[in-house]
Amino acid sequence: METITGAGARRAVLAAQGFAEARPLGPVSRRHLGRLIERLRLLQLDSVNVAVRAHYMPVFSRLGAYPRALLDGAAWAHSARQPRLLVEYWAHEACLLPVRDWPLLHSGAKRQGWWRHYRELAEREPGLIEDVLAAVKEVGPVGAGTLEEMLGRTPSGPRAGSWWNRSDIKRTCEYLFGTGQLTTGTRVNFQRLYDLPERVLPPEVLAAPPIDTGDAARGLVANSAAALGVATEPELRDYYRLGPQTCRDAIRELVDAGQLEPVEVRGWNRAAYRQPGARMPRKITTRALLCPFDPLIWERARTERIFDFRYRIEIYTPAERREHGYYVFPFLLDDALVGRVDLKADRVDRVLRVPGAFAEPGGASPLARVAVELADELRLMASWLELDDVVVGERGDLIAPLARALATRPAISAS
Repeated sequence: METITGAGARRAVLAAQGFAEARPLGPVSRRHLGRLIERLRLLQLDSVNVAVRAHYMPVFSRLGAYPRALLDGAAWAHSARQPRLLVEYWAHEACLLPVRDWPLLHSGAKRQGWWRHYRELAEREPGLIEDVLAAVKEVGPVGAGTLEEMLGRTPSGPRAGSWWNRSDIKRTCEYLFGTGQLTTGTRVNFQRLYDLPERVLPPEVLAAPPIDTGDAARGLVANSAAALGVATEPELRDYYRLGPQTCRDAIRELVDAGQLEPVEVRGWNRAAYRQPGARMPRKITTRALLCPFDPLIWERARTERIFDFRYRIEIYTPAERREHGYYVFPFLLDDALVGRVDLKADRVDRVLRVPGAFAEPGGASPLARVAVELADELRLMASWLELDDVVVGERGDLIAPLARALATRPAISAS
């Protein structure tokens, strides 16, 4: 078993996640996006929109400013000239994933998610299942609210329509989504509009023969290994939320087949795995703001072990107890996480607000360089989001150097 250093493993992880390559010099194309999706395999969806929705940000972090309509078209539109690249399903969480991975996730290899709790409703009211499917077939893509009106099942009461008071129609839609009988046809203002898979997925994907559960598990673990670079068994499992034994069996079989190799990483207390020939650059030169749901950092224990960076999202923490802010982006500079930036896109005043910015103690990069690189990245992000300026607040030891850097750096155009 080969032994590698923690620094080497970190560079391999960053390379696998797309940070060892320079951003495109010209406009970002559908080809660039397709290559990135093949590398990451998953873009997590999340409803928080305080800065930018989560699925858009990992693409910006790696490719720079790109038209968000490019991702929208890949995820929620289809034409003969530009077939759909992505489909929604529960993978790590709710995610966009390559359409060809749909059979892998519906093979039985992935353990069922929370929608299994709605099975009792489906069994109790089979007629409702039939009615929802028939209504979606007639008018889809369609939202749950419209289906409630069509089927005469509109909820009432003070909490009607809230997430915690989901109607039977919404529960049925989510159950059918979880079991693959419905998927997302498109989204409008981030609302999921349900449609039949046969109207969303390419015919060749729907016509593909069922995949053996073991083959599917090995395929998902291989995807995880390629995306993660170097990873432990729990991390390979977490990428698609596989069951423990399913993942362990798949790893063993991939190792036996020579498609995965165990490695020892100095400073790690668990065995790790990588694909043979996985890239391990001697140096990483990059910079990126990472949203809380970026696949590089979404597994917090892994982030702490690889980058010595303890990270927690504080959305649900009372304001007076937040350490760094409401929606905090780690800042990657070369191969280190060197700071944390609380961000808010103020669309009324057309500015990107930075209420707080904090340098990591003992960072390898001088504070002045961190501030300059961060200033440039914030200006680029503001331009990408069609905002006019970056406005800093008062919290954190990086705020003053950042303000000085912003004052002396020219504006950056996303075009």
